[in-house]
Amino acid sequence: MIHPNTEVRFISKEKGYGVVATRLIPRGTITWVQDDLDQIFTREKIENLNPHIKKYLDTYSFTNKNGEMVLCWDNGKFVNHSFNPSCFSIPYDFEIAIRDIYPHEELTDDYGYLNVEQPFHAVDENTFRKSVYPDDILNFYKEWDVVIKENAPKVLELEQSLITLIPANTWKEFVNAVHNPNSMRSILECHYQREAVNSILF
Repeated sequence: MIHPNTEVRFISKEKGYGVVATRLIPRGTITWVQDDLDQIFTREKIENLNPHIKKYLDTYSFTNKNGEMVLCWDNGKFVNHSFNPSCFSIPYDFEIAIRDIYPHEELTDDYGYLNVEQPFHAVDENTFRKSVYPDDILNFYKEWDVVIKENAPKVLELEQSLITLIPANTWKEFVNAVHNPNSMRSILECHYQREAVNSILF
């Protein structure tokens, strides 16, 4: 579920639609949680989908560490990519704002940690990265782990509107990791090991 203080708006011809804040979303806010309404498609199920449905799934879903495609049931599926994202996934099935997000500003993710199937060129943001690759998470997870550890303590300082969607055991583990940063799970855990999984399937 996406944060309630958001809505979908047309962003640009290049990006199409995206998710923007309707009120200030402070740094440390939980901006999205994977919940029970999100649809999870196994590799086997994906192979049997109607091609039109498969195309929609390819556009609006992300691949989790198990190779399953996750389709958000709400506006979360419209969150765009950025090399300077305002939100960040953490390996506890939720996302956090890594800076203050002001009204009318986009909520964005770095698709580099979402296990894209094929490389794609992104909108030029004057960063050294110009494209997103399937193995980005293998190359950048160490610096992304630093981003998570730097921002995680802010999560505990705020009242969180989405906290009831996080399983109690998951939240307890996250809180413990905030107080003991060495136990914080790495974003590398979100990586889908394609070769390992494919060797099992085929």
